[in-house]
Amino acid sequence: MNKILSLVCLFIAVKATAQQQLFMPQNVKKAYENETRSKDGKPGKKYWQNFGRYNINVTTMPPARAVKGTETISYINNSPTPLTRLTIKLIVNIHNPGTARQSNASEDYLTTGIHIDKYTENGTAKAFPDPHGSTNAGVRLTNPVAPGDSIQLSFDWHYDMSEESGREGMLDSTSFFLGYFYPRVAVMDDVNGWDRMNFTDAQEFYNDFNDYTVSVTVPKNFLVWGTGDLLNAGEVLQPSYLDKFNRSFTSDEVINVVTQKDLDAKNITTQNATNTWKWKASNVSDMAFCISDHYVWDAASVVVDKKTGRRASCQSAFMDKAVNFHNQVKHIQHSLDWYSNNWPGVPYPFQKSTIIEGFADMEYPMMANDSRQEDDVIQRFIAEHEVGHSYFPFYMGINEHRYGFMDEGWTTAFENMIGVADLGKEKADNFFKQFRVTGWATSPSDETQIPIITPVNILSGQAMGHNEYGKPALAYLALKDMLGDDLFRKCLHGFMDRWHGKHPIPWDMFNSFTDFAGKDLSWFWNNWFFTPYYMDVSLDKAAQTKTGYALTIKNIGGYAIPLNIVLEYADGSTETIHKTAAIWEKDQQQTTVDITATKKITYIKLDGGIYVDADEKNNSWGTSTKTKAVGLSDAELDKYTGNYSSKQVPIKVSFTRENGKLMAEPAGQDRVALENTAKDTFTHEAAGVVIVFDLTKNEMTLKQGGGTYVFTKDK
Repeated sequence: MNKILSLVCLFIAVKATAQQQLFMPQNVKKAYENETRSKDGKPGKKYWQNFGRYNINVTTMPPARAVKGTETISYINNSPTPLTRLTIKLIVNIHNPGTARQSNASEDYLTTGIHIDKYTENGTAKAFPDPHGSTNAGVRLTNPVAPGDSIQLSFDWHYDMSEESGREGMLDSTSFFLGYFYPRVAVMDDVNGWDRMNFTDAQEFYNDFNDYTVSVTVPKNFLVWGTGDLLNAGEVLQPSYLDKFNRSFTSDEVINVVTQKDLDAKNITTQNATNTWKWKASNVSDMAFCISDHYVWDAASVVVDKKTGRRASCQSAFMDKAVNFHNQVKHIQHSLDWYSNNWPGVPYPFQKSTIIEGFADMEYPMMANDSRQEDDVIQRFIAEHEVGHSYFPFYMGINEHRYGFMDEGWTTAFENMIGVADLGKEKADNFFKQFRVTGWATSPSDETQIPIITPVNILSGQAMGHNEYGKPALAYLALKDMLGDDLFRKCLHGFMDRWHGKHPIPWDMFNSFTDFAGKDLSWFWNNWFFTPYYMDVSLDKAAQTKTGYALTIKNIGGYAIPLNIVLEYADGSTETIHKTAAIWEKDQQQTTVDITATKKITYIKLDGGIYVDADEKNNSWGTSTKTKAVGLSDAELDKYTGNYSSKQVPIKVSFTRENGKLMAEPAGQDRVALENTAKDTFTHEAAGVVIVFDLTKNEMTLKQGGGTYVFTKDK
């Protein structure tokens, strides 16, 4: 899930007040004026969205890379205006050498893109316009489509599967992932009109909710996994495998539908020259498929709605040697159960969830294409994140082109919540800080201070990633902490109930939460989403009062973050007082916190937890009894410098010396300064990292989040 762009951002850094108005672009204002959206967060009385019925036939015959397809689309115009043209998405053109993309492409990634062999409107053949390598094609219609009317489209098309797999492509010589493989009508909505944004292999997607019937034709002995229901399992599977497949839908225990021994026997499918696997899904935003003749297949199910007893199928397909993929069905069961009954606390809305072994760590409706991991904790973590996307964007029709923080941000927040359940709060929070927060929080640069509301299609690199994942996740978690679980759940469920199967924009979310909370939250949304703020607070003063202490806390960075105030008393005891982000509602620059104390306080520290402070040097008052950092000379620090690699995790860490500090730089992340706390031992408290060097073995052991990883110094 990775140039320099000139962009103009509207930085709104206004001191918040209770009735603050959120910035609203002109096109969004127009939608409210047109009554397609309501200012209380509901869909407006004139809300509309278009709809399609897709019937697709696709054929591929590995190891040949050719993919051929035909499709018909019945496209219904629910908008208030006649349609004189359509925008057609041709996402596979991302492989075309002339297509704009945000990263370099190898020769194995490049193809000639998708070719439209035949195109018809209402049965009449027409020339299809040359997209010139673009992932969009504009089609002028022969006759307008009136409001409430429909048009019948058909396409014959073909393309070559890319040899290098990304979100789709060849997984190996006879395992293919079919993602974004068919021409589709773009979204036309009430806010932006036609979605004409090109796919650049960075930002994600925006699709209507449609009905699909898809037939996938492959050679015998090839298995197919995909979105939706398999309609003809009895026609494509031999009886013994059909029996195991059917039993898996009511089984809590994992059933090995196909083992390596079964694959070797080559008698799993009906022994026709080819078999056609027929699939159906309704009211979904996309379809994706995996095919292979050497993936084993596990399956089970789990109750996702305890009130009705409804189950969802959990399936996985992978190379038998992918050790931790043998746990994947259990990871899916756990994910669906936890998400359905905890957060977001909405029963899993689909009939199945399948994870196949690939490379992308990428979500699709009812599907995920996940990489193989040597650490099962990481394998589960990836599964939980991708399954979490079932809600945002597949239950909520998010425009990921523009507002990635509405799907990745929410899923990243759920990721932390389920991580706490899996690992305990300390380990989960340390992992979250390392993976989602510390890199940008301790480096408040121009790229890390772009407001989250900035449309993601004009971002790239770190700015895009931070604004989609860690920053909004912290905002949602701060809101949960501030409102409390019950009110937060009321707001979240209210928003989801209103907008599932529709296309919410950020203002619908902001207004819905304010509506259900029964109090204006504009100050909070403005603070986190419309400003160039970062996280940095300071304990400016601790004045003694008759009942204790009055703490003056300044908000240097600006973000309204929750705080733990850690107190150390003269008798050696400690106490932690938690303050939610509500302390910043009246004044986002400074607040006073009164501490009642019957004992003498000797030390006070502000601890943001996962809200990593950019500068912790000004976060304390008094003298702590904790162990102080050890000072080392430059010559002593130089002994630890160098590049280190691990067989346990696919990442390199580079150690350098700078200004009397040992600096650590994990590949692809920002450098951080380490504190020397004992002989050969360094820590990075914000990320919960402890690093111990063994200079005699040229090794370094990194401990974080309950995990221990050994690295060896590169020669």
